[in-house]
Amino acid sequence: MDRREGFEPFAAGAASHLRRTAFLLTGDAHVAEDLVQDALVALYVAWPRVADPYAYVRRSLVNGTRSRWRYRRRRPETSVAVVHDAAAPGADARTAPPDATDAVLARRVLLDALATLPAKQRAVVVLRHLEDLSEPQTAQALGISVGTVKSQNARALTRLRAALAPDGDPDAARLPEGQRS
Repeated sequence: MDRREGFEPFAAGAASHLRRTAFLLTGDAHVAEDLVQDALVALYVAWPRVADPYAYVRRSLVNGTRSRWRYRRRRPETSVAVVHDAAAPGADARTAPPDATDAVLARRVLLDALATLPAKQRAVVVLRHLEDLSEPQTAQALGISVGTVKSQNARALTRLRAALAPDGDPDAARLPEGQRS
């Protein structure tokens, strides 16, 4: 069987979703693109043996993100920080329609708040709430227990509420009941 059979359609169909996940994990569009490419290369090599390609690539993205965090802790960056776009990769706040401005700003505020979370908490929030994985799926993707997912999620949401709260009132940042994930 040709290794490319099935892989190319999967990669083409999943690439934008994977870039979004990687961007949410890293906060950097360029690093996200590199992580996706590395994950797809690893998947290509293992393709004949992989039962669930999404789980495999998701795990590769998380592992790549962890490696990057570890590397950055050992070797702090000394270059000038790159100013991120106000929206997701490929979007431009200057060309967004006026009614989209609030959404772009809200997204930027959320991304900035996510960036304040420790690595494990950020990964849990991204996979659990933004990628809509169940607690067991999140635990499997991160290689941790379901209990750890629950505790890290609770801590992360508390930190996010505080970071997003006007005037430091965490209760003011709570979403209405119908808008929770």
